[in-house]
This record gives sequence, C-alpha cells and structure tokens, in this order.
Amino acid sequence: MEKKKSLTVKVHIDGVREVLRALSVLPKDAQNALRDHSLALARKLALKGAVDLSLNGGPQGPLLATTVKAVRDRVPVVQAGGTRRLGRHAAPAYGMLFGSIFGMNGRSGWYSASRYAGSAGRQYRPHQGRDAYAFFPIIEGSAETISREWHAAVDDVVRKFGGA
Repeated sequence: MEKKKSLTVKVHIDGVREVLRALSVLPKDAQNALRDHSLALARKLALKGAVDLSLNGGPQGPLLATTVKAVRDRVPVVQAGGTRRLGRHAAPAYGMLFGSIFGMNGRSGWYSASRYAGSAGRQYRPHQGRDAYAFFPIIEGSAETISREWHAAVDDVVRKFGGA
C-alpha cells in the first residue's frame, strides 16, 4: 500500500449522504453542475486555508501554503501537501505538512542527527494533541457557512434539472 502524500479535508455538511443519494437519480449534467458549485466553494475555502497556513503555519507555512488547492468533487474538498519539493533542502511537502499544522515533539530529517542532540532549538512548535496551529481552525470555522451555501447550490441544481 502506497503512503499517502497529501492531506485531503472534506467539509462536514449535515445530511450530505441523504442528499447525495437523492441526487443520484438526476442526470449526469446535474452531478457535474453540483461538482462545479462545490469546486467554487472549495476554492474560497482553499484561499482562506492557504492564507491561514501562510500566517500561522510556522516557518514552513508560506512554503506549504502554495500546495493548498481545491479538488472537484460533489462536496467541497481542500487538499494540502503533495510530492512537490519545497525549501532550500528540497524536502517534499508531505514531509513538512503535519509538523507545521499540528507541531512535533521529536525531531526529523537532518535535524534529528546526533550532532544536534544538545541543541535547544526546535524544528516545529510543540505538539498539542488534536489542536492545530493552522489550516484546520479556519476550515472548521467555515463549515457552517459552507454547508449553508452548499445546500443552496443543491437547491439550485434540483430546480434547474427538475428533481423530485
């Protein structure tokens, strides 16, 4: 099994499974219209997430902010990370992502070498459990607005394509 190289975040929307199940009887064009609406919502969210990651993601945040993108799906999806190499040491984005978002108590990469064992410096901020420093607070805080806008988009699609 291949290691996952990016972080994909789907926005929590109440009743999404039932709505998608009901929309499955509509024509393929209706599904594509819903994907287009969801992509527009995801782009707004990706922009907010990238700005937050750039400002609050620590020293690597501005580099990682360039990897945040919207993904086309029936629900709004934002993705960060990937295999693109960033920084002066050309580290892959997925290698820095979780340390920048959640912090880390240990050391990794070149900074974990024994010659740095006595150093008081930290590569990332301290890990705080499930609390994130960046990216997730913005996405979770926008979930209610995105959910409301997504349901309005579903209503538009149903009106346009004549669902029950």
